[in-house]
Amino acid sequence: MAGVMIQGAGSNVGKSLLVAGLCRAARLRGLRVAPFKPQNMSNNAAVTVDGGEIGRAQALQALACGLEPHTDMNPILLKPETDVGAQVVVQGRRVATVKARDYAAMKPALMAPVLESFRRLAAGVDMVIVEGAGSPAEVNLRAGDIANMGFARAADVPVVLVGDIDRGGVIAQIVGTQVVLDAGDAAMIGGFIINKFRGDPTLFDDGYAMIAARTGWRGFGVVPFFAAAARLPAEDALDLASSHSSGGMKIACLALSRIANFDDLDPLKAEPGVSVVMVRAGEAIPGDAGLVILPGTKSTRGDLAFLRAQGWDVDLRAHWRRGGHVLGICGGYQMLGRTVADPEGIEGPAGADVGLGLLDIATVMTPDKRLTRVAGVHAASGLPISGYEIHIGRTDGADRARPFAQIAGAAEGAISADGRVTGSYLHGMFADDAFRAAYLSGLGVAASGRSYGADVEATLDALAAHLERHLDVPAILGLAR
Repeated sequence: MAGVMIQGAGSNVGKSLLVAGLCRAARLRGLRVAPFKPQNMSNNAAVTVDGGEIGRAQALQALACGLEPHTDMNPILLKPETDVGAQVVVQGRRVATVKARDYAAMKPALMAPVLESFRRLAAGVDMVIVEGAGSPAEVNLRAGDIANMGFARAADVPVVLVGDIDRGGVIAQIVGTQVVLDAGDAAMIGGFIINKFRGDPTLFDDGYAMIAARTGWRGFGVVPFFAAAARLPAEDALDLASSHSSGGMKIACLALSRIANFDDLDPLKAEPGVSVVMVRAGEAIPGDAGLVILPGTKSTRGDLAFLRAQGWDVDLRAHWRRGGHVLGICGGYQMLGRTVADPEGIEGPAGADVGLGLLDIATVMTPDKRLTRVAGVHAASGLPISGYEIHIGRTDGADRARPFAQIAGAAEGAISADGRVTGSYLHGMFADDAFRAAYLSGLGVAASGRSYGADVEATLDALAAHLERHLDVPAILGLAR
């Protein structure tokens, strides 16, 4: 089973992007390659070909490999629901919601499904490129570890350690990691990468040599900051940024506290005729926005309270009275109704809350989770539409008589009587170029003719070329055993 693992000297050092680029580089070399991440923590999930869910980063990495996303690519997914608890998804299926302390006790039993998925995945390809989680330097978490060195040693996969020079202290990141690791873990590391360099990389030659001398590890290169990464789907809500375009129609998206499945925004950000603005806690919804999006959330009632605490309910009403449009997706759709009830306490304490009242619908949370890819017809334009659903809850009401789409012959979503408030459970719809053009045209935005999918593919190719220029890619891939 040939594999190599990319681990970070800290969190957010750029592991996901490096794995995506290495996957594409390996594929362009004619190798059959697959991505793998033993454990991920993210509320931005992708629905897989086998009907489960994995982290969005692994779905992008699968695309880089030319593969459909599969649950074996990310066998353990943690989806935070509160500050101290998370939903545990094992091989694509929810098994429990636990507190952090309880998960620590649960972890050792999860190594078996992790190794099972890795071996099954590896059996069908030439090489697996593995992404770690957090950092192996967190040695206080080493007992029962399945995400970094625990996995690397159990699967006998060599490691490349990545440091982030953009945040400073990269020499201490790499050297310090070696200092705190035990000898067996340190022996798994075949070399290091310096990532996110800005400016002339030769200015770091002395520091690079110092790291190699102090650790005895070989350096695989210094990677300059890859600005085009902004054109790729973001995995972490902390990475969500407003679009760089400042012209055209303004679309405001509410940055909910537990925002989930926000890949809906990426194709809109790529459109030159719109500017997408993330509205953060404490900020007002811009008065000149043409469309306000209420995105998905891992906790509908919790984020409904968060929304009201920011005063966004008042802003939304004012936006709607001015003639503005509102789109609620998944949890955002549920919030737009009259009530959101959770009688069994599935997402938190049992109870019910009054919704925003912009749609004549009501939602009841249910234990069964809908997790599927879908295709249908957009009601207003008659165009094909596709995406995925990943939610709990049933929604019904008078405004469902004006559906957003028809899916398998059934009505999906709801539209208000004035046509300016829309709700849908469909994620990923804006990745469809024809539908996106039609939807934006209805808001007065001229079609750009852009192909979002082609742009992502071109960016992955550019990322692979970027790594080929600055890293010893053959040597990194050659570590695989």
